[in-house]
Amino acid sequence: MAFHFILAFAIDYTDDNHPSPANGKFNVFWETNNLGPCQIDSLKDSNSNVKIAVSLGGDSVGRGKAFFAPNSKTSWVQNAVSSLTDIINRYDIDGIDIDYEHFRSSPEMFAECIGQLVTILKQSGTISFASIAPYEEINSYYLALWRKYGHVIDFVNFQFYAYDKLSVSGFISRFKEQASNYGGGQLLASFQSGGHGGLRPYDGFFEACNKLKDEGKLGGIFVWSADESKNKGFEYEKKAQALLAA
Repeated sequence: MAFHFILAFAIDYTDDNHPSPANGKFNVFWETNNLGPCQIDSLKDSNSNVKIAVSLGGDSVGRGKAFFAPNSKTSWVQNAVSSLTDIINRYDIDGIDIDYEHFRSSPEMFAECIGQLVTILKQSGTISFASIAPYEEINSYYLALWRKYGHVIDFVNFQFYAYDKLSVSGFISRFKEQASNYGGGQLLASFQSGGHGGLRPYDGFFEACNKLKDEGKLGGIFVWSADESKNKGFEYEKKAQALLAA
């Protein structure tokens, strides 16, 4: 069974004391002292089922929001392909996850920039998979991407934990709604290990997943985040793996 570990984040902002948009020129913003090339290679060598992805964007950078803010489609894509190819090769990364949450562009511009980026990186063999991480309030951007470039997106890591608290039936209803929106996609159920939104792992999340699995609709499980799970001994990640492997 495949296990994808997503590094958060690479952001196309300057990496100085006052980060500002860099038009597709990505820099590394994760903790490289613990997650550098040597640690990543060791992890992959010891676990043949592990693949590494890098998440692009995220909610914030420095003390401000991280915006998708291209100067133009052509310049953004060129810069993104160049800078990400360097990062991906340096850290032995297998895929990318798209997690922009704030925008200074139209949904159509977002769709073209991201769609072309993923297409080029796949065609060159730089990455083997790509995922997206939408939630309800920003769905218009990701659905625009999906409608034109869904064929190059492998996984939909929908952030169900961004909803207010859900019941088991409510979660299943939301899951099926998004499965319809992202028709034909491999949709993952998700929870936040340290959060209060959506359906929490101790409130029926795994019951909902078992029901979806029995119906042949569960595409996997996405957990945010390892930092929050560490103090719990990754209890829920282990339970998720057991459920998927059963």
